[in-house]
Amino acid sequence: MRSARGLRPARRTRRPGREGAAACRALQETDPELSPEEKRVLERKLKKERKKEERKRLREAGTAAAQKPPARRSGAELALDYLCSWAQKHQDWRFQKTRQTWLLLHMYDSDKVPDKHFSTLLAYLEGLRGRARELTVQKAEALMQELDEAGAASPDPLLLEKTQRLRQVLQLLS
Repeated sequence: MRSARGLRPARRTRRPGREGAAACRALQETDPELSPEEKRVLERKLKKERKKEERKRLREAGTAAAQKPPARRSGAELALDYLCSWAQKHQDWRFQKTRQTWLLLHMYDSDKVPDKHFSTLLAYLEGLRGRARELTVQKAEALMQELDEAGAASPDPLLLEKTQRLRQVLQLLS
């Protein structure tokens, strides 16, 4: 049986098992006439087989780390680290829109942005430019109106703290 090119017999492809992976390696090393596409296919099969064997080894070892993905940090932690990094003027600090957005959305909530970080956040907001600054002022003014209306009905300590933060932001940006 000849292949489409007519140069050598067509090979049947099959999933490499333990003996199959070794056969693929041997075939790849001994057959220099493999086309680049055939080499890529063989390399993918070998890589897949290695990953499968690695997972099996980890499963047999029973390591807890292999079964549980590493713990991911929350958006709050990442945003506050970003803010602290900015404040310390680290060489590796870079602007990150998602972190800035998180900070702008949650800056009035003292549970998410503690008081010890709020003064740093105010300093960060001083450098806010363009549309982000305009939107922050607009949202703060709208929220201030809502809180003034709601605050007249019942004096809630959380609302008072939020109002105080709003006033500081408006005073800084306006």
